[in-house]
Amino acid sequence: MPLDLKIGDVLRMKKPHPCGGSLWTVNRLGADIGMTCQECGRYVLLARSQLARRLKSVDRPDRNSTDLGAKE
Repeated sequence: MPLDLKIGDVLRMKKPHPCGGSLWTVNRLGADIGMTCQECGRYVLLARSQLARRLKSVDRPDRNSTDLGAKE
C-alpha cells in the first residue's frame, strides 16, 4: 500500500532520532522523502520503502482552519 503523504505532515517514527525526537515534518515528496526532525532540525532524505518500514503514524495538521485565516 503506497504512502499517502503531503508536505507539512508530521511523521511519528518507531525509533527515536539520536537527539531524542521521534517527530518529523515532511518537506519534500518524490522517490525519496525529505523530512526535518522537530527536535534538532536535522534534514534527512529517506527512500519511500525504508520510510514505510520505519513509520509508526502520520499526523495531519488541520489545514482548513489555517487556510481560512490566511485568505481573509
